[in-house]
Amino acid sequence: MKEYINNNIFKSISEVADKKGVECYVIGGFVRDIFLKRPSNDIDVVVVGSGIEVAEAFHKKWKGSTLAVFKNFGTAQVKRGDMEVEFVGARKESYREDSRKPIVEDGTLEDDQNRRDFTINALAICLNEKRFGELVDPFGGMEDIRNMIIRTPLDPDITFSDDPLRMMRCIRFATQLRFFIDANTFDAICRMKERISIISKERIVDELNKIMASPRPSVGFDLLERCGLLELILPEIHRLCGVEEKEGRGHKDNFLHTMQVLDAVAEQSDDLWLRWAALFHDVAKPVTKKWDNRIGWTFHNHNYVGAKMIPKIFTRMKLPLNEHMKFVQKMVELHMRPISLVEETVTDSAVRRLLFDAGDDIDALMILCDADITSKNADKVRRYRDNFRIVREKLKEIEEKDRVRNFQPPITGEEIMRIFDLTPCRAIGDIKTAIKDAILDGIIPNEYEPAYQFMIEKAKTLGLTPKEA
Repeated sequence: MKEYINNNIFKSISEVADKKGVECYVIGGFVRDIFLKRPSNDIDVVVVGSGIEVAEAFHKKWKGSTLAVFKNFGTAQVKRGDMEVEFVGARKESYREDSRKPIVEDGTLEDDQNRRDFTINALAICLNEKRFGELVDPFGGMEDIRNMIIRTPLDPDITFSDDPLRMMRCIRFATQLRFFIDANTFDAICRMKERISIISKERIVDELNKIMASPRPSVGFDLLERCGLLELILPEIHRLCGVEEKEGRGHKDNFLHTMQVLDAVAEQSDDLWLRWAALFHDVAKPVTKKWDNRIGWTFHNHNYVGAKMIPKIFTRMKLPLNEHMKFVQKMVELHMRPISLVEETVTDSAVRRLLFDAGDDIDALMILCDADITSKNADKVRRYRDNFRIVREKLKEIEEKDRVRNFQPPITGEEIMRIFDLTPCRAIGDIKTAIKDAILDGIIPNEYEPAYQFMIEKAKTLGLTPKEA
């Protein structure tokens, strides 16, 4: 083990701990990630004694570092560059039923390892000189790493009841690491799921974001659904599950479809908010589902209804109500547009309008829409993808020619008011809209002089003439 921690940081901590006569261990995720060969810059050190005193002494030795002390929590952080070492005194914890905040007492290393969430996070390596590099693994965490298993050190019912956020962390680790959840541990999540109600939305979203950022986010959402947490956290996504049949005709399972789309987007983009858009793109299908005797199941306007649902969901979940929400909302509203172009003749006018409405988000929208092609009919998928290439080529060609992405009509409302000697009125908006539509429909180019002449003709139909005329 010495080769993994044989560097100046751990040697300095070792010297400080021995000088103060206290036991000292690097513990938790940093140790786990050594064996998983994952990079980690966050180092947790547990001291059987005062973690703050050891941190203060280490800070003096680690030149160029900064120190932050949190006396109320008995912790201290020492940072330098992108490296962070957090020191804490060994402790044991007990919990009240209505809170995940523990009652903390000083403890031993054993007490500290007992309070850890999972066996793979309870591994500790001694930093004292006499035992430098010795692994302390009381719960078989190394074997669980080899077997790719996540389980709790102690009774999982107690572990999850004490701190229900650990249920989310369990699923997040299973998703990130592609580990299996031990059967007893998973069954305990199913039993304890209602306890999630005492966890703040911010904490839940933090774990959801980490699941979302994983290589295959569907793994986490499938686990959330199977244990019952998804229905409590995101009921709108839970309601996508299942297939209803009528007169021998059923629709696809929209949850499984959404998971396919989410993973396909994740393969193409690291954009967290595009992944959220993939999760929500069909969110309104359960509320728009209707039976039509002629064509079967329909989900008319689910994109528009879904876009209206996004602000309420974001507000409830304490997701950011800023440009990220607006982006997700836009993706949900527009996600059918490129598909409709594929199904119809790809006209220049339709492509211009798509470019205008999507603006700088057109590339993200095309990733989402490409991922949305999930039919089991291979010929249909191949035809759609061939047509999609045509749409992409048209987008590039028209963008270069007409410059309509995020364009503003060449003539402003203020100029219309000046030319026709108007005060603010409906006619100004009608003229601006007519100019915009004429450009998007290819009637006039996106240039000032043609727009001016078009404006004069449009104004005549409204009984307006230029004041200089």
